[in-house]
Amino acid sequence: MNPKVNFFFDKDSPWQEEYRELRKLALDCGLEEELKWGKPCYTYNDKNIVLIHGFKEYCALLFHKGVLLENKHDLLVQQTENVQSARQLRFSDVNDIKGQRAVIRSYLFEAIEVEKAGLQVAYKETKQYDMPDEFRKKLDKDIELKKAFEALTPGRQRGYLLYFSEAKQSKTRESRINKCRSRIMQGLGRNDK
Repeated sequence: MNPKVNFFFDKDSPWQEEYRELRKLALDCGLEEELKWGKPCYTYNDKNIVLIHGFKEYCALLFHKGVLLENKHDLLVQQTENVQSARQLRFSDVNDIKGQRAVIRSYLFEAIEVEKAGLQVAYKETKQYDMPDEFRKKLDKDIELKKAFEALTPGRQRGYLLYFSEAKQSKTRESRINKCRSRIMQGLGRNDK
């Protein structure tokens, strides 16, 4: 156990019992405990394997390369359609965890084997994402904006493309593009502070 992570297990949360049970399972599998993104993250040879986190209706083990796991028990969940690599095992009660210890351990050991084998996720390239017509037209007219957008990291570019594309109406897409222009010009991602 890493003392830097203890605060996560000590703070008030509806999932404390579940978190502690998941922690035991991860540590019993020989993983190293670290604090990343404010959450307990379990690694193998300094490579992220799984993270414990909670939401309103469930807590979860997030497998960083979950898409590469066989998912024999059909329990892994893709958080949203845009998540390419990570997959979750979700729990709503400590008894769910206790009753599935062997299954959870099998997922953990499989994730370790994926890392030992050096397997990599084939991520979709930014150019494979849809660019809304409104944004394409804006970039064609505004050379400064185009240069600033192209200078962003691929992840920041994808974040904007997804944000613009999820709007159903053209008017909403245009509004989002206009609101984000200054952030793009500053080299910031949509959620950067």
